[in-house]
Formats: sequence, C-alpha cells, structure tokens
Amino acid sequence: MNSRFATRIAIILVCGLAAFAAAAAVEVLYKLIDRNGKITYSQDAPKNFDGQVIRLEIDPARNTATLPKYEPAPKAVAKEGQPGKLAEERNSKLTREQRLDKARESLEKARKALVDARDNPKDGDIQFIGKVGGGARPQPSEEYEKRLAELETAVKRAEEELKRVEQEG
Repeated sequence: MNSRFATRIAIILVCGLAAFAAAAAVEVLYKLIDRNGKITYSQDAPKNFDGQVIRLEIDPARNTATLPKYEPAPKAVAKEGQPGKLAEERNSKLTREQRLDKARESLEKARKALVDARDNPKDGDIQFIGKVGGGARPQPSEEYEKRLAELETAVKRAEEELKRVEQEG
C-alpha cells in the first residue's frame, strides 16, 4: 500500500509541475484602450471596462534580446622610447584646420552632454530629503554626482586639446 500511495503522490506532483510549467510558459497581459485613446496594460482582465480590451499572450522564451558581442578595437602599440609617436602620426595626416574643427566639435559635444545631464536628470538622480510639502530639499545621488564630475572632466580635456591644437601654429 505504501508503494501505491507513493506512486499516486508522484503522479500528482508530476501533473502539478506540468500544469505549472504550461502556465509559466505563456504570460497574459491585457492592453486597455479607453475612449480617449489612453493605453494601459494590466495583468488582470478588467471588469466593466468602457473601452477596448486586447488580450496579449507573451512567451518569455521567445521575447529575448540578443546583444552583439563587444570586440574592442585593436590597440596600436607605441615603439619603445616614443610614447606619443602614434598619436602624432595620426594627427599629422590631418591639416591644422581639420584638427581645430575636430577639437571644437569634441568640445561642443562635451559641453552639450554636460548641460543635458544638468538640465535633464534621470529618475533616481535627485532624491528629496525631508518632509514632502514642508521643507523637502533636493539631494543628488552619488551616481549622478559622479556622472556630472566625469562630464566636467571631459569638458576640461576637450578645452585643453583645443588650446593645444591652437598653439601648434
């Protein structure tokens, strides 16, 4: 009798796991479109919704992203005793005006990136400390401050590069 009981339990467990696997294989979402055209997604079917309801079956195994593999550019190796030689050789192929234009463009991009980061912080970049509605003050996150510092450094480097190219004469 013990073996029959164990067999029945094993069959019940296998059936339960199979049903769970089948349910987990496809997820269902509902796309709700109201009269004004506003779209909302829900995991549960709505009751008495005055609008269009579209059932979406999502297969998590099929909805995956394949990212390209990162392959770093081959590094140029400088000869001993000539650390800046390769950069000079690359830059010598460009005219002075081309190098100036490139340096100005790099500076402009760096400045725009810094201004954009300051004017448009992302979610989580600014936290509010204190009571909401009565004295809460904004506090930048450590990651945001670090990103701003890196952008400021990029601007300084671009400014230095432009000065260097301008002084080459």
